[in-house]
Amino acid sequence: MNNLEELEIFLDIATEAALAAGAILQDFWGNLETIEEKGRPGDLVTAADKAAEAAILKILHRHVPHHQILAEESGKLGDLNSNYLWAIDPLDGTTNYTHQYPASATSIGLLIDGIPQVGVIFDPARNQLFRAAKGLGATRDRRPIHVSQTKELAKSLLVTGFAYDRHQTPDNNYAEFCYLTHLTQGVRRSGAASLDLAHVACGSLDGYWERGLSPWDIAAGIVLLEEAGGKITAYDGSPIVINSGRILATNGLIHASLSAALQQVPPLSVWSNPATYSSV
Repeated sequence: MNNLEELEIFLDIATEAALAAGAILQDFWGNLETIEEKGRPGDLVTAADKAAEAAILKILHRHVPHHQILAEESGKLGDLNSNYLWAIDPLDGTTNYTHQYPASATSIGLLIDGIPQVGVIFDPARNQLFRAAKGLGATRDRRPIHVSQTKELAKSLLVTGFAYDRHQTPDNNYAEFCYLTHLTQGVRRSGAASLDLAHVACGSLDGYWERGLSPWDIAAGIVLLEEAGGKITAYDGSPIVINSGRILATNGLIHASLSAALQQVPPLSVWSNPATYSSV
């Protein structure tokens, strides 16, 4: 078996798991009885999260019992010495989901030797399936996708998010959001990192940056975006460290300019003082 054949098998496994979890999320939609907080304000978990994760784990344990798993709700499982690591988020965008706001997804990524190689994202509200594996391309509902051709930051539409600890830390992305809103055609905030990456991959958005992320938020989306022709780095353009919590993802054409903009963001105080804004 060659590498691509192996990745095709893993892609099918991830797809099976994502669709199983997605069906559970569709069943729970609008029918949640309890919503719990996991210790940080706004960091929620529901019966839907738990049931979807259980379905994913059951499928992974059946197909790849000796692989390592990093799951948002269950933590580290399996053989911790394995070179294969499945990073899974059964419900990315739980807050949206609990409010019945249609921006959430199941995200399943496979890292081999620390590098994301397979990614599947399923959007249960739109019934959209995003799939990718290294060397096999990226698709939405089995049709090839590609990043946008926007070449100028001023003509771009971006997306970002805000971490759960934004209430306690000044490193909260507010200044970046304000600054880039004025430099572009707009900045959106969906509340689901995996979908943000998927929408950059299919060309609906031109770029994405965020901090405070976990590997399960972005592992699948990294593969999807790179296979769709996009670029992923740290904020400063250096290679991404998936455990750093920070990501810069674009169509590639605006990558350098977005990276430069992120490194020259004025202090947040500028944005609350109209008299000083004119000098930015």
